[in-house]
Amino acid sequence: MRTMFSAVLVFLVSTAFADDKLMNLDTRPGISVSVYSMKREGASATVVLLPGGEGDLRIKQGVPSSNNFLVRSREYFAANGFNILVVGNPTDVSDLDNSFRTSPKHVEDLLKVVEFAKRDSGLPVWLVGTSRGTVSATAAAISFGNRELAGIVLTSSVTGNRKNRGVQAQELGTIRIPVLVMHHERDSCDACSPDEVSRIISGLNNAPVKKQIMVNGGANPRGNVCAAMHWHGFIGMEKEAVEIISNWIKSPKA
Repeated sequence: MRTMFSAVLVFLVSTAFADDKLMNLDTRPGISVSVYSMKREGASATVVLLPGGEGDLRIKQGVPSSNNFLVRSREYFAANGFNILVVGNPTDVSDLDNSFRTSPKHVEDLLKVVEFAKRDSGLPVWLVGTSRGTVSATAAAISFGNRELAGIVLTSSVTGNRKNRGVQAQELGTIRIPVLVMHHERDSCDACSPDEVSRIISGLNNAPVKKQIMVNGGANPRGNVCAAMHWHGFIGMEKEAVEIISNWIKSPKA
């Protein structure tokens, strides 16, 4: 009986993850973007995850191995009832700096990913960015978000007008979709100051719904304060952070 139960459990787990796969989506002439897809039965929306840093997913044996908050937390998003697309680098760029993340090329790449998501499932699409990924999500929301996206979520946002092409430096007033801005109170990264998060909210003066959430959980931060395994990456509270985001996506409220 125990052997039969184990066999059934293995079958159910393998079936649940049968559609998880690495893809290369054609986005521009001669250019493709690596995307890790996780489809789940009964999903209510597709969440497109935009990691920070250089954007490298660090694929090993066909699976992302990056420690980035969104990459390592992707299973939590899926468990909350979403299809997931984790977006990596295009074939022509190895480092997704802020300049590229606000460029027409990057916006075109993201538009093609979103269009694929909508064709693939017909579900609403949300962008969720972290750190430099918030620059990408903001640029996309400004360029095509009002017609293609259900909303965006910005976590550990790149703040401050002094930062070249950060979130605040973009035309936030043109965004007319729901926006959640979530930040850790103890984030010590100088490019992502908690004290400046409210200015992002203030700039979203045409968003129909906008919400700022400051969190203060987690444990055992280590390494670079601007890296994934510190407060900047919601270390030790990944599941809780994803649940906060997921609940808001399902019912956006100011």
